Amino acid sequence: MKAPVTEDRPEADRIDGAPHPRDTGVLHGHGAAEQTFLEAFNSGRLHHAWLITGPEGVGKATLAWKIARFLLAAPLTGDDLLPGGTDAPAAADSLDLPADHPIARRVRALSEPRLFLLRRPYDDKAKRLKQDITVDAARGMKGFFTMSAVEGGRRVVIVDSADELNTSAANAVLKLLEEPPKNAVLLLISHQPSRLLPTIRSRCRTLRCGPLAPADLARAVEQAGLDAPDEDGALAALAAGSVGAAISLMHEDGVKLYADLLTLFDGLPQMDRSRAIKLADSCAGRGAEARCDLTLALIDLFLARLARTGVAGPPSPEAGPNEAALMLRLCPDSGSARHWAVLHDELGTRARHGRAVNLDPAALILDTLMRINGAAAARTVSQP
Repeated sequence: MKAPVTEDRPEADRIDGAPHPRDTGVLHGHGAAEQTFLEAFNSGRLHHAWLITGPEGVGKATLAWKIARFLLAAPLTGDDLLPGGTDAPAAADSLDLPADHPIARRVRALSEPRLFLLRRPYDDKAKRLKQDITVDAARGMKGFFTMSAVEGGRRVVIVDSADELNTSAANAVLKLLEEPPKNAVLLLISHQPSRLLPTIRSRCRTLRCGPLAPADLARAVEQAGLDAPDEDGALAALAAGSVGAAISLMHEDGVKLYADLLTLFDGLPQMDRSRAIKLADSCAGRGAEARCDLTLALIDLFLARLARTGVAGPPSPEAGPNEAALMLRLCPDSGSARHWAVLHDELGTRARHGRAVNLDPAALILDTLMRINGAAAARTVSQP
């Protein structure tokens, strides 16, 4: 692995304000996924590739690092025994590895020679992270397997996240999945596995990590060094079981921001334009990138909750004041749900493209708000 990054070089797989998953000591809420992996390991027929899926921020990467530490410390068994190996040890009953174990220390320091981390690289020239995992980064695995073979033992690759592989990098990973090196295990993290190459998915065994229950979410947030959220409050509703989302919301005062959006949308289809401009302007300028991303994420969440209201009723618990009444007014039936679902998809795609090509944040958010206002007006006209 490469030398540890310095403070002026951000890590693509780290959530701002939270410990890196490799430094997270306890995994909350995914006992079933851990047990599934342990059963496969103890069976002596461990699959060479695992696709760890679930919503973003629920602990998939923490699980991947926990599995990696366990595999690197576990002796090879059965057909995988090294020359001179001994009989297989007793079945493992936990993935836990003591924090002071030499392998755990090397993994935290990114100095374990039998572990390769594939993630979006840092662009030294542009002074920012690249948008995708590049083929050059993926090709680094070839040298890794050549060099790490000298060390002996099991080797582990973590891809975080597979969703960010560009086409050429995805093909490089696919080739490795098709012809896996001996004693290698690949751990691919994916927030949206449906967007991966079908051939990648078909060559992996899936480990599913669902949203965290409120109690597990509170414990995970507290472990990250923040005050635990109210289990039944707006923060838990907005985070939707994602500790990553909860941390982002807490750092950017996301509960208040969502309440401000609800106030703005309460005026639909006659949105207060001056209020909309003020909100959009607050997301522009140096240092406002996180607020811009969170604003777009909360707008996306609002539209998703709105579309579901027409089919399943208003969300419970509410994520902000008078949310249920507003959503029932805007989306009272299945026809309205289809209308908002289409807009949700269109604006989500537009926002991702806008951020990828560095569109002016204020213009992007204002345009998004105005399109929502226009959709509300169109729906009002179309209703009898």
